[in-house]
Amino acid sequence: MSTTSSPQFERTIDRCRPTDVTPVALDASDLDSTAPEYLRDLKREFTRNDLFPAGLTVDACFAEDCSLDTQAEIDRVRSYVRAGAFLGVGTVTVDCDDVANAEKVRPALEACAERADREGLSFELDAPITLDREA
Repeated sequence: MSTTSSPQFERTIDRCRPTDVTPVALDASDLDSTAPEYLRDLKREFTRNDLFPAGLTVDACFAEDCSLDTQAEIDRVRSYVRAGAFLGVGTVTVDCDDVANAEKVRPALEACAERADREGLSFELDAPITLDREA
């Protein structure tokens, strides 16, 4: 990934001014809810405390080779992608230690990565598998 700005955004980025906020990383397990009302209030508290939620980490589990369990876990991950977009994080990281069936999990995670991309977020995967889009 390039660290230089594209010409389309260069003027806007060049005119940015630093602010006195502290970037913080969130663990999804620390969120009480992904409901918009809760997230709106949390975002307001971050602002009041001069904090900026820069990243969100989701611990995921795909240890069972079961389509229903995989779908339920992907739905949970997707809800955190939406929550991350709402909060304005830059990156959603999915941590996963075990994947029982990579062929079931990979396309579902790729769909989550595409959703994150549409929301303007980076999607990182820390797992024993890789996504085709990462290549």
